[in-house]
Amino acid sequence: MEADVPGTVLKRERTRDAVLELIESRSPGDAIPSERALCSLLGVSRPTVRAAVDELVAAGLLVREHGRGMFVAPAKITQELVAGDRPLTVPQAAGAWSSRLLEFTTLQAGARVGRKLRMSPAAEIVYVARLRLVDGAPMAIEHLHIRAELVPGLSAQELESGDLYEHLRTTHGVHVHEAVQAIEPTVVTRAEAKLLDVPELSPALLFERLTSDTAGRPVEYVHSLYRGDRYRIVSRLALGPAAEVAPDREGHHPGIPPGDFAHGDAITSSTRGDIQAGA
Repeated sequence: MEADVPGTVLKRERTRDAVLELIESRSPGDAIPSERALCSLLGVSRPTVRAAVDELVAAGLLVREHGRGMFVAPAKITQELVAGDRPLTVPQAAGAWSSRLLEFTTLQAGARVGRKLRMSPAAEIVYVARLRLVDGAPMAIEHLHIRAELVPGLSAQELESGDLYEHLRTTHGVHVHEAVQAIEPTVVTRAEAKLLDVPELSPALLFERLTSDTAGRPVEYVHSLYRGDRYRIVSRLALGPAAEVAPDREGHHPGIPPGDFAHGDAITSSTRGDIQAGA
């Protein structure tokens, strides 16, 4: 499946979400429908279903058993590095970041995204897929799901320049406050490999982030795939009290490239992303 054909990124995204919905409604060890049954259920082609299933198997959410079928994988162990109420400032990532828009549309949230954003499945969201580049080289694929009511008039130019949070703050008075984010290792699919200019099944980092405003309202759900050969996470562990340090207003958060949170809106995390030079 060609990644640059209009609608294919969204089709893969919606298929992935539908299979995730099935996984999340079941317990570890439960079976899910076969690929053929999923094609009929979702109204998509076999390659589209297989790509979604391959991605979820690689992410450790599904298990294939030869001759038996597909099953929900065992639950993952989660380790929180530091308490979630400790704000952290982080340094600017290296390189010049830019974006290339892959898809930009308005559609219904659906069950899974609606649940994350605490809105009706029938309510509208803005779905955006964009390729993030550093010094012109592809670094990450981002899938953004934003409450449509918050971004009337949102333009492709704003997304390509990475000014989404500035647009929310200055145009709509929406101040992002906290981002709860999970990071997992994974590998890239064939379509993702083509966009990122890496071999199929290359290692990658999967970021999932839910961003809320100062009133605690979910604003945006994002999942992003970062190249494992060029991006790394460094943890800064606080082992004792330290003097107060003024916030770094040019901060960078792993999974949030420069241009997002660019004006110092507070986030909570314990990790820092670096570009691994020459890796």
